[in-house]
Amino acid sequence: MGIKKQLKNVKEDIANSESEAGRSPGDVTLIAVSKTFDADHIRPALEAGHRIYGENRVQEAKGKWPELRDEFEDLELHLIGPLQSNKAKEAVALFDVIHTVDRPKIARAIRVEMEKQNKQLQLFVQINTGNEPQKAGIAEDEADEFIAFCREELSLPINGLMCIPPFDEDPEPHFDKLAEIAKRNGLDQLSMGMSSDYDKAIAKGASHVRVGSAIFGKRGYPV
Repeated sequence: MGIKKQLKNVKEDIANSESEAGRSPGDVTLIAVSKTFDADHIRPALEAGHRIYGENRVQEAKGKWPELRDEFEDLELHLIGPLQSNKAKEAVALFDVIHTVDRPKIARAIRVEMEKQNKQLQLFVQINTGNEPQKAGIAEDEADEFIAFCREELSLPINGLMCIPPFDEDPEPHFDKLAEIAKRNGLDQLSMGMSSDYDKAIAKGASHVRVGSAIFGKRGYPV
């Protein structure tokens, strides 16, 4: 099955999940996760009209998206992987949305670069809902304080929250946790759900789902 057909199938699945959850059509934003795939592999999805993509690494994205932006208008690029502070300048220049704000150093670096570049990004705070030491994201019990710090001390536009549940656990309790944190902080955008569980995420209120392999196929090397 080709990429255009797989993309169409995912969009139909999302629409069905929206309907089953009693949500409005188009309520959920599909981020097509193009990490590890080259420009030629992504091109069929672009030709099919999809314009919202997710990348894990600044350097990889820098190698393929500037040229594609020249060719395809209205692209929206989301950084969904961890960000190092020394990459903040390039990240702010390249991306429209960053999903992985998770510590004060990164938040400060983004604030500085947004001011320098006179560019407003949408920002999501990543929550480590599984409290996994090896995984990025602010700890669940530090989330409220960190969100307040970003908003009040740095005047950052925090639009929502993001999580990546542990791969070997039921994701639904993690989606519930993210929704609870968002609600008490007055946030309504939730970046959660991937190829294997985006239907569950939509039922739990996801505003953005991050789908890669269901559209582009299996990746050829570890990420």
